[in-house]
Amino acid sequence: MTSVNLSIPFEALVKAIKSLDLEQKQQVLEILEEQIFESEEKWENSPEIIAEVEEAKKAYQSGDYLTLEEFIAGQS
Repeated sequence: MTSVNLSIPFEALVKAIKSLDLEQKQQVLEILEEQIFESEEKWENSPEIIAEVEEAKKAYQSGDYLTLEEFIAGQS
């Protein structure tokens, strides 16, 4: 399988998408939703995010946190 990597200005891409019919736009939307879901899943499962969540859990369990009300009061 041969692949081609193109660089298309964003404005040209938007114009091209606007010219598609409804069925083609729905196909593009499905592709984008799938790509976004995969990206979010990779981000959520990244070592950095997992470590941050664990750190936050430990802080919460030890009582080292502010409630939203406390935070807002401290900003005044």
